[in-house]
Amino acid sequence: MNNAIKITALLFGQARETAGAAQLEIEVASPATVAAAFAALVAAHPKLAAMERSLLFAVNEEYASREQALNDGDRLAVLPPVSGGADDDVIEITREPIDIPGLRARLLAGESGAVVIFDGVARNNPKGRRTRFLEYEGYEAMALKTMTQIAGEVRERWSINRVGIVHRLGRIEITESSVVILITSAHRGVAFEACRYAIDRLKELRTALISAAVTGKIDVREEIA
Repeated sequence: MNNAIKITALLFGQARETAGAAQLEIEVASPATVAAAFAALVAAHPKLAAMERSLLFAVNEEYASREQALNDGDRLAVLPPVSGGADDDVIEITREPIDIPGLRARLLAGESGAVVIFDGVARNNPKGRRTRFLEYEGYEAMALKTMTQIAGEVRERWSINRVGIVHRLGRIEITESSVVILITSAHRGVAFEACRYAIDRLKELRTALISAAVTGKIDVREEIA
């Protein structure tokens, strides 16, 4: 293709499932736009066309309109629509210590007979290296969208009452909480299953966002002792 530029397309959620790939290399005639790049994706994966109006786009870690120009080597993220949780769910990013008893009090209501909490804490030996602390940084708006999406997926799969997902950014000392997920439900079985799914899904999406270096990522910096 003459005067073509190469774009790395990063697909998430339903778009990734539809295309059957998390990352695709595409060529688009220059001058190119987000819309033109997405059209190239649709040409290769026609089922993507059905969800075009609900998708969000980001170029090099920033939200982008369909009219935004693209340059050679750009990274185009194709993001799923947000699946909102219930009004009483708690989806937050904080730079303060996570208040687990407070989160429990906010989410627990009389109809619930079970509360399951996952508390992910900073340890002093990630990957076998002695570490003094962790520091998380992220693009908060898109990270919140990802967390809200996970809450929506949990509600679609299990009959639970409320969901809480809180991720902390900034410096986190060893043994402090970096992420807390809380599920309330009438019965313990679904609460355990839903909580396990939520943290596994968060880890999956967070890892993809780190490796892809797109908006919504959570980067981790470790200071080695």
